[in-house]
Amino acid sequence: MNMKSKSTVFQLLPVLLGFFVMGFCDIVGISSDYVQKTFNWSDTMTGFVPSMVFIWFLFLGIPVGNKMTRWGRKNTVLLSLGITVIGMFLPLISYNGAICLVAFALLGIGNTILQVSLNPLLKNVLTNPKYLASGLTAGQVVKALSSLAGPEIVLFALHYFGEEHWYYCFPILGIITLVSAIWLMSVHIEREQDAGETTSVKETWAILKDKTILLLFLGIFFIVGYDVATNFISSKLMAERFNWGPEQTKLAPQTYFLLRTIGAFAGTFFLTKVSEVKYFRVNILLALASVIALIFIKVDYLDMALIGALGFFGASVFPIIYAMALKDSPDKANQISGLMITAIAGGAVIPPVIGFFMDLWGVTGGICVILLCTVYLCHCAFHNKR
Repeated sequence: MNMKSKSTVFQLLPVLLGFFVMGFCDIVGISSDYVQKTFNWSDTMTGFVPSMVFIWFLFLGIPVGNKMTRWGRKNTVLLSLGITVIGMFLPLISYNGAICLVAFALLGIGNTILQVSLNPLLKNVLTNPKYLASGLTAGQVVKALSSLAGPEIVLFALHYFGEEHWYYCFPILGIITLVSAIWLMSVHIEREQDAGETTSVKETWAILKDKTILLLFLGIFFIVGYDVATNFISSKLMAERFNWGPEQTKLAPQTYFLLRTIGAFAGTFFLTKVSEVKYFRVNILLALASVIALIFIKVDYLDMALIGALGFFGASVFPIIYAMALKDSPDKANQISGLMITAIAGGAVIPPVIGFFMDLWGVTGGICVILLCTVYLCHCAFHNKR
């Protein structure tokens, strides 16, 4: 390994650790169970916990992307990590319902800024374009590992500090984030050149007048809603239907994330063999069949398998829709990218809707909301005319 390769690896490692921090937002699924128990919240109120994390994509995605030109990518990543650290230590100062929501909000704000800035920063490290795709894949694998580790970190806090102190998982995440920030600060990464004139927020939103872009924007909105909602509801489903305890219910989101990771790997292989449109259609139809089966089948091991199937078949939908949008208007790639990141706000809107219907009809009502998300994604897969 020559000196340049060693330098690249040294720069790459703290950036990849940033992807691990990016996965922290996925603890919102299992942690919402303990928030609900602690404060005796309804399912509708509990549904706003994921909203506190994901709503910021709607408000910050495009503005942060525009500001990043002036701030620089590395500085923007460091800002996101700093906000996350503050949010993760906040519950130690005072723990109540309001502080808990603020902590989740700061996690969401930090995660939004991180999502906008970390992928472009990777491009600063991997200057050879042929390595960028593999670098992005490696980042998503690290993020998936973080999603798998999240429930274990929560249960670690439960085991050592007791159920009433489950929120001690937050400072554990805060320490990891702080290490990530210090490591990144210590590494020199060449700053990108100023891209010049930026596009206004109004001009970016105006792109949605294009019907194809609007179709795909809503596709991102609903696939993220599908993803966050399945994570949110999976442990609750197993607890309500089969009276599972914490040690067992943690397996539901872990199964979902494990199969989602395997599905992403499978997608990288199959998408080199078949067209993205065909792969999208096949996977979303199988996801639709899995959601319908989950409504009616009430056998624990089969329900776990169906939760895993939702992860596997939905794994490649986000990158496929994202790529379709960029290919549709390559001359507006930056604006399209900002719009698609903004559509991640679907993860904020769908869970409260699920909570409302769970209050009315139990967990089956929540699954029906995921079904509606999947129906729209079928529409997106079969009605993209370009």
